[in-house]
Amino acid sequence: MFFAAVAILFAGLVALSMPIVFALGVSGLLGLVLGNFSLQKLPSSLVAGSQSWVLLAIPTFVFAGSLMERCGMSYALVNLARVLVGWLRGGLGVSVVVAEYFFSGISGSTIADVSAIGAMLTPPLLRAGYKPEQAASLVASATAMGILVPPAIFMIVLGQITDTSVVGIFLAGFIPAAVTALCLFVVIIVQAHRLSWPKDGRPSWRAFWAALRESLVPMVVPVVIVAGFYFGAFTATEAGALVAFYAIVAAFLYYRNVTLREMLGLVYESALLTAAVMFLLAVASVYQFLLGMLGVPAMLGEILQPLESTPWLFLVAITLLVMMFGMVMEGLPAAVVLIPVVFPTAKRIGIHPIHFDIVLTAAVGIGLFLPPMGVGLLMAIRFARVSVGRHFGAYWPYLTALFAGLLLLIVFPEITLVLPRRAGLIR
Repeated sequence: MFFAAVAILFAGLVALSMPIVFALGVSGLLGLVLGNFSLQKLPSSLVAGSQSWVLLAIPTFVFAGSLMERCGMSYALVNLARVLVGWLRGGLGVSVVVAEYFFSGISGSTIADVSAIGAMLTPPLLRAGYKPEQAASLVASATAMGILVPPAIFMIVLGQITDTSVVGIFLAGFIPAAVTALCLFVVIIVQAHRLSWPKDGRPSWRAFWAALRESLVPMVVPVVIVAGFYFGAFTATEAGALVAFYAIVAAFLYYRNVTLREMLGLVYESALLTAAVMFLLAVASVYQFLLGMLGVPAMLGEILQPLESTPWLFLVAITLLVMMFGMVMEGLPAAVVLIPVVFPTAKRIGIHPIHFDIVLTAAVGIGLFLPPMGVGLLMAIRFARVSVGRHFGAYWPYLTALFAGLLLLIVFPEITLVLPRRAGLIR
């Protein structure tokens, strides 16, 4: 009974435009009062939910990604992608996916990705003759895939929630992202021939080497992360510090286009985002306590029991739930509320935690770009200046590719586990 009151209060506060993290906090406090639980549980849960060494990686990766974007590293990666594949039929569309794969490895934030990729590539797509709805579809689907490319803030949070190695999750994301990108390539190539999309001019060797040379500075980051994690050279937290240091050195010594005042502003913005994530995790621990006391995990386990004999069907059901939550609540709130409830069941029926985390990461990425309310989707169509209704007619083939990629990850767990296994992180 009191949980219904908590849910109603939460929905009402969100409807009144209160930030989700504060709506969660206020409704969680109401749950403690109505359930006659000690209010001391509130501060103790807040502290417990934010005490984790791995969370120190969030501010460093956020700052490094923001600084690299401010330096102009994203433009170098976009130019490299266009040189590599832009000369193909529909190559400019393919270059959106390739550029996102490169850029996501340094940004760490899906919202930052859709802002950067949308701003940089939507105008060239429109000038080349792509319709606005096609341009928005390319940006949205590519960025939905990009959440799988480390380092991602969502992966760090998942590691905290499920008590799983963040390094293992990071390593596990590269191949699933490539598989999903290949699914998108198939759709883009088919659409390119069906709609007679144009080609970029074939680049000269001089243009190719110039683009490659400019991209070497930002490409150091994903290469170092993969190699360092694979050979066990550093942890996720240490990798964040290393990437942040590299970004500062590159900004001051190579690009020389960021002032100290601007850099301090990026530090401030990174601190604000980190504080929001930490507060969200802290508040979510109150909900985990309430859900545990109400026996919600056991109840959900009974509901999902018919699927426990078929783990892939169980994962399909959970991903559908996560996508719906992610579309309405955004990725992080959906994760901290729902995943602690379903993860124990997934672990009990033999689903590997890293596989579970990567599948859920892909599902949240799709949820952010689901019509009609996905936050990422609304940002993508804003750059193309097209309505949601007009956009969906062109978007469904790309959604189909994203779902196909997700289904492949669910059915074939080794796609996600092969790199962590070879790195010796799992047996």
